[in-house]
Amino acid sequence: MSPLDRFCDTELSRKLMGRVAALADAVAERLGRPAVFIEVCGTHTVAISRLGLRSLLAGRVELRSGPGCPVCVTDHQEIDMMVNLARLPGVTVGTFGDMLRVPGSRSSLERERAGGADVRIFYSPLDAVAFAEANPEREVVFLGIGFETTAPVVASTLMRARLQGVKNFSLFSAHKLIPPAIRAVLSDPELKLDGLILPGHVSAITGRRAFDFIVKEYGLPSVISGFEPMDILIALHELLLQLLRGEARVVNKYTRVVREEGNLDARKRIAECFEEVDVPWRGLGVIPESGLSLRETFRDFDARFKLNIEPAPPTPLYPPGCACKEILRGKLLPPECRLFSNVCTPVHPVGPCMVSSEGACAAYYRFERFSPVGGGI
Repeated sequence: MSPLDRFCDTELSRKLMGRVAALADAVAERLGRPAVFIEVCGTHTVAISRLGLRSLLAGRVELRSGPGCPVCVTDHQEIDMMVNLARLPGVTVGTFGDMLRVPGSRSSLERERAGGADVRIFYSPLDAVAFAEANPEREVVFLGIGFETTAPVVASTLMRARLQGVKNFSLFSAHKLIPPAIRAVLSDPELKLDGLILPGHVSAITGRRAFDFIVKEYGLPSVISGFEPMDILIALHELLLQLLRGEARVVNKYTRVVREEGNLDARKRIAECFEEVDVPWRGLGVIPESGLSLRETFRDFDARFKLNIEPAPPTPLYPPGCACKEILRGKLLPPECRLFSNVCTPVHPVGPCMVSSEGACAAYYRFERFSPVGGGI
C-alpha cells in the first residue's frame, strides 16, 4: 500500500472513526454538549457530506459549513457588474462554469447568455488569453473568482498577456482572501464554536502561519486538513484531543502539501499583480482588506477601469425565506432553511449555496437530504 492509499483505507478509517467517537463522547461529557466545529472549505463540506461523517457523528460532534465556497460568497453587486459587462457590445465574458447560474439582483450570466450575450466557459484563464489573441476585434474579460488558490494562476496569466502584448484581454477581479473572512465569522458573538478545520488548498499558498491569529485572538484549536477520509478523521481527532487537554494550537495535518511559509513563489506573484482592498462578501458584508484589486501597474488590464464599469446600486440581498447568509456564517445547516429541497433545488436554485458544486446546500442536497443533522444555534 502506498502512503497516499493509506488515506483512503477503509479498515484504517473504521478504526480511527472509533477513536474519534470515543474522544467525542469524552469531550461531550466535559462540555455538557457535543463539540461544534466549522469546516471553512467548500471542498471539505462536499467530502464530509459524501462520506456521511455528519450523520455518523450525530449527537457526538456537530459539523458546520463556512464561507469557503468562492462562488457562494461572490457578492450580488459583483454579479450585477458581471451581468452589465456581458451586456456591453463587442465584449466576451469568460468565466468558470459554476458562475453561470449564480443569481444577481435581477439576472445571471446564464440568462444573459440565453439572451444573446457572448458568455463563455474557460477552464483556464490562459484559454481566455488565447481566445483574445484569436479574436482581436473583441474585448475579452475574464472573471477572476476564487481565493488564494486561483489568484497566482490569474497573476501569471496577466504577466503572460502583458509579455505577449495582448491588448484586448482584461480581468474583472473578484478574488477574495480566506483569513479575513475567518476573522469576520469568529467575531460574530452569536456563533459558538469549539474549533476549525482549515482549508488545505488555500493553506498550500498561505502557509500554516497565516492562521496563527485564530489561537492568539480567539483561543480556538484549528487543524489544516487534506480531503481524503483519513485526512478529515485525523483533523477531527486532533481537534477533540486539544479540547480534552484544554489546548489551542494551529496544527498542520496536511504536511504532504502545506508548509509553514506556504508557496513563496505564488505569494510573490499575487503581490506583484494585486493589492489588498476592502470588498463585500455575500452573507458577510464588507470585510477589510479581504479582496484583491489589480495594482495600478496593471491598470491596462483592469476591466473596471478599462470599460468604466460603475458599482451596481444596492438591492435586496436574498429572496424571502433564503437562509444562505446564515449558512455561510455557520449559524444554520442547509436543511434548516425552509426553502431547502422544495423551493430551492440544484435545478432551480434560489441562493448561491445551491448553485456551486462546493456550496453547502448543494452538498447536503446531493448526499444528506435524508440524514439526521444537528440544530441551529
